Amino acid sequence: MTQAMERREGADAPIVNGPHRVRKPWPVEFYSTAVGKKWVMAISGIALMGFVFVHMVGNLKMFLGRAELDAYSEALRELLHPLMPNGWVLWAVRIGLIAAIAIHIHAAYSLTRMNHRSRPTKYQSPRDYIAANFASRTMRWTGVIVGFYIIFHLMDLTLGWANPDFVEGAPYDNLVNSLSRWPVALVYIVSNLLLGVHLFHGSWSLFQSLGLNSPRYNSARRVFAVGFAAVITIPNVLFPIMVLAGVVH
Repeated sequence: MTQAMERREGADAPIVNGPHRVRKPWPVEFYSTAVGKKWVMAISGIALMGFVFVHMVGNLKMFLGRAELDAYSEALRELLHPLMPNGWVLWAVRIGLIAAIAIHIHAAYSLTRMNHRSRPTKYQSPRDYIAANFASRTMRWTGVIVGFYIIFHLMDLTLGWANPDFVEGAPYDNLVNSLSRWPVALVYIVSNLLLGVHLFHGSWSLFQSLGLNSPRYNSARRVFAVGFAAVITIPNVLFPIMVLAGVVH
């Protein structure tokens, strides 16, 4: 192939190194596009949505008492035991979730930078924008605040660094002791309300990111987004409220 032919291929042609083309691996090349970043955001978002749902359902055992929640926590530490040492699978899941969060944040940041560099285009139709107006305008900030909340949550109830009454292997007492402090309870309430806003917009927009958007399904998408955000937010906000009210003690 001559140099003239290579030049005629346009600005998007792969890098040429002598007579051979040097192409990036397909995942890297796909991720470098806006479509690829939207897919990564959607898929990582779905994984994180699944986690917050399972996490919320597990925490409901708090209302069943110390024995139930402690047994649930012990079962998580013993996943795949005796094939794997206690805690290894749980930490593998945690590391995977941290990786999903990091990928989600990077895709959101790089997509925002890409949009700013290009000519502004509407990501949503006017009807979609009306439905998700507040959530979409605050998406960046709710994401940042929820990120700091996750760090605090890990320091509070997983590592115990932010909980002076933390006892290893006593999740029920750790949870009640932590949420009994009203400043900490307030942090959990506000953070979970913001998480609900973030989940609403994420649930709404992931269909667009995956190319599954259609005006015919807007009503169903709205019901799903509101329903999922409510299912996660209401119990998560109730946990600190019930502890402060003395219902859980």
